Amino acid sequence: MKILLFALNGSYSHTCLAVRCLRNALQKNGYTPLIFEANLRDRRDEVLQTLFEARADVYGFSCYIWNIGEMLAIAADLKALLPETKIIFGGPEASFDTERFASVADTTVCGEGESVISELCAKIERGETIPKTVVAPKASVMADEGIFYRDGDYKSGEMLYYESSRGCPYNCSYCLSSAEQGVRAKSVEQTLCDLLEFEKLNEDIKVIKFVDRTFNCDRKRANAIWRALADERYTKKYHFEICASLLDEESFEVLSGLPKGKVQLEIGLQSTNEKTLAEVSRHIDSKQVIAATDRLHKMGNMHIHLDLIAGLPYEGYESFKRSFNDAYFCCDMLQLGFLKLLHGTKLRENAEKYGIVYSKNPPYTVLQTADISREELYKLSQISDLLDRYYSSGKFAGCIEFAVKTAKSPFDFYEGLCDYINQNDGRGVRKLSQTDAFRTLYGYVRSFMNENDAEHFENLMHIDFSTHEARRMPLSVISKPK
Repeated sequence: MKILLFALNGSYSHTCLAVRCLRNALQKNGYTPLIFEANLRDRRDEVLQTLFEARADVYGFSCYIWNIGEMLAIAADLKALLPETKIIFGGPEASFDTERFASVADTTVCGEGESVISELCAKIERGETIPKTVVAPKASVMADEGIFYRDGDYKSGEMLYYESSRGCPYNCSYCLSSAEQGVRAKSVEQTLCDLLEFEKLNEDIKVIKFVDRTFNCDRKRANAIWRALADERYTKKYHFEICASLLDEESFEVLSGLPKGKVQLEIGLQSTNEKTLAEVSRHIDSKQVIAATDRLHKMGNMHIHLDLIAGLPYEGYESFKRSFNDAYFCCDMLQLGFLKLLHGTKLRENAEKYGIVYSKNPPYTVLQTADISREELYKLSQISDLLDRYYSSGKFAGCIEFAVKTAKSPFDFYEGLCDYINQNDGRGVRKLSQTDAFRTLYGYVRSFMNENDAEHFENLMHIDFSTHEARRMPLSVISKPK
């Protein structure tokens, strides 16, 4: 029987761990499944043609909020072309409200597919009827060895993913992790042994991203793994999602001693509004998180990524502005995300309570709430684009740091830049070329900065431009604004 596991990734640098976990489970039971990974930027007809030409007996679709629309469309077309084939939907987006998939999927797996995929395929092979929905028990995958990647099924430069634990100790009402209780984790020894497997792969892989929801929920285990990564045998960059308030003095000591660039940390702050955090059951001390994040950032040997979420209950525009300003200077990358009301979460069930209006199409982004208007959320989306362009990209590092410090506050700086662009460039904030981005920034800064500061800013901008654009900055960039 021919089985094909299909993933549709968000970008060319990503790979899908889920289909590799499923392949491992199937191989243990004597099957030899194929993996096909495509990208959301790929043409749908080309993706469909590849799937059609495989003429598999079973197709497994790995479904997430970012790809579910395309998955449904491709599955419908594939079913029309191959009506006898069986299509199995699984993944986080497929695990709740499964009636949405009944018209295109022969069965939908809710939960961890490794525990049921082989049994489903065996039933199909025997010609038995399979149920429309299968609720999978928790898999024993945490006891398994290995990383599930094989030479030849990924490309040089891609980000590879590793899972050392499942579950989360927190129950944030906007997150799917709240639907599961408890955390299962591999031992320190097994995790480090697995990480050495990445060193044996042929292609040049630079980043290993842990998909653990809260890597340091067990401080002792996390510290032991981080300490071991200082060993020169571990040559990759390792990305961890952590809770900064769980760091202890040993954690800081271990992390401070790691070689520069070996580890990057992602920290979910989400908000500094205590009422908001309590309402979404995120029981953290935001001041403690800010202090710990700032301490990590000042070490200078790690890339620190901090997350905020706009659209949460009781977080209005002014409140979000305070959260933004609290977070801005303590990280290398500040990501301004927007609340998604995921199927299966408590916040989606209680949306009406908070006056939340959200898109009914994936990824179910909040459109407005009782606390923040549509206009204000749209303004934040533009500021988010500017933050990515000018701050997180690193291409304006020197000049943007200086300019922001001369403004009333970080948020006021980006809000003012957003208004300046909207008033002076009909294309808006999302369509600036790189040269125009420098030109616009200069024009905006000159509108409020004194002559001495402006001269220093211009020098910094020359350095940033020549560093990242590999050419001298055109004189037109620094023409005085009218």
